[in-house]
Amino acid sequence: MQKEEKLRESIKDFGQATLHNNIYLLSVIGEIEGHECLPANSKTTKYEHVLPQLAAIEDNEEIKGVLILLNTVGGDVEAGLAIAEMIASLSKPTVSLVLGGSHSIGIPIAVSTDYSYIVETGTMVIHPVRMSGTVIGARQTYDYFKQMQDRILYFITSHCNAKRERLEELMMDTGMLTKDLGTILVGQQAVEEGLINKVGGMKEALAKVKEMICTSC
Repeated sequence: MQKEEKLRESIKDFGQATLHNNIYLLSVIGEIEGHECLPANSKTTKYEHVLPQLAAIEDNEEIKGVLILLNTVGGDVEAGLAIAEMIASLSKPTVSLVLGGSHSIGIPIAVSTDYSYIVETGTMVIHPVRMSGTVIGARQTYDYFKQMQDRILYFITSHCNAKRERLEELMMDTGMLTKDLGTILVGQQAVEEGLINKVGGMKEALAKVKEMICTSC
């Protein structure tokens, strides 16, 4: 009874649970929060929660695999990349499943796993790094944003089959997003562009984690 109560609390507070076969379920939802706190009424994934969880997963010999569910609008670049790098460095088999969407900095997280799925109606939005707030019009400022974008592209292309030149082309598309640059990929399109391995849902993603665990034993 105590164990079930703890499980319910973990799901409620952090979107996490340990499934049968010692598979750890981690959800990345809403906006990825960085160093600044977002409003209390916003759905967020806090990197100061996720990073320790990932470290604990790596250190726990009982956990055999990780399934990551994504439905995120993106968020803080540094926090998103930190989460993606942590996932990519895990020694356990990892699988991601894009549900509603995995936009912007959610894309590196989606491709950071050993294998990835997206549901048929799932979306991924690719766009350049956006500037918000006051921006000092100096060359160093633009160099910084270019460097940040290069880091994102490098990580994505290092962890999936997408090509850098094609991603840059999708980022700079002016014909799809109103008053913005970028491209929306839906389901199979994300697979065709090499970002995601396969279209599938929970059944396929969970089966893949179990298969990878058996292979690694």
